[in-house]
Amino acid sequence: MSDTIYETETTGLLIVDPYNDFISEGGVLYGYCEATIKRLNTVENMKRVLAACRKAGIRVFIAPHHRWREGDFLRWKHQPPAQAGASSLKAFAEGTWGGSFHPDFEPRPGDAVAQQHWLSSGFQNTDLDLLLRQSGVEKVIIIGLRANTCIDSTMRYAAELGYHVTLVTDAIAAFNSQEVATTVELNAPAYASAILSTEAVIAALEGTPK
Repeated sequence: MSDTIYETETTGLLIVDPYNDFISEGGVLYGYCEATIKRLNTVENMKRVLAACRKAGIRVFIAPHHRWREGDFLRWKHQPPAQAGASSLKAFAEGTWGGSFHPDFEPRPGDAVAQQHWLSSGFQNTDLDLLLRQSGVEKVIIIGLRANTCIDSTMRYAAELGYHVTLVTDAIAAFNSQEVATTVELNAPAYASAILSTEAVIAALEGTPK
C-alpha cells in the first residue's frame, strides 16, 4: 500500500505513447516489446490503472510520440539514433492503424491529448506542462512505453518541473527486461516519489479523497 494520497483535483494519469505500433499485436514495434509486455502483463495493467483513475475521477492526459510522415527529417542536421530507428520503421505513421491509439486508450470527453513529442520527453516542445497546470495537477501517475526512453525522459522532466511523480512498474514495457530494470531500479529512485505496482496504485486510488 502506498503512503501517497492521490487527491482527485490535483492528480493526473499520464499515458505515454499508447499506440497500436507499440502495444497491439501486428504493430511495427510490438515484436520488440512483446516479451516484456507479456511478462509484466503491461497492457492489462495499463487498462486497470486507467479504469481505477477514471473511477476515482482523476483526469487523463495522453502524451503521444510524433507520428511519422514522409520527409519529416529531410533537413535535420542531427537525428538521434532512437529517432532514426523509429523513422526507418515508419513507426506511428500518421493516418495508419499503427499510428492510432490502442482502442482501450482512445481519449474520452474531458481527457487531454498533448502535442506530439519528437523524441522522448512528453514535455519537451509540447503543451503538456500547460495542460497539467491549467488542470491544477501536482501529482502525475505515469504508465505506457517505452520504459528507458519516453517513460524515463518524461518522468525526469516531470520531476524537474516540480511534479510529484508515481511510476507504475508493471504498466510499462521496453525492448528487453534490462531496459525496464534500468528505469525502475536505477533511474526512478532519483526522480519518482512513488514507485509502485499496479496493485499498489489501485489500492491507493481506492482511498482517493473525493
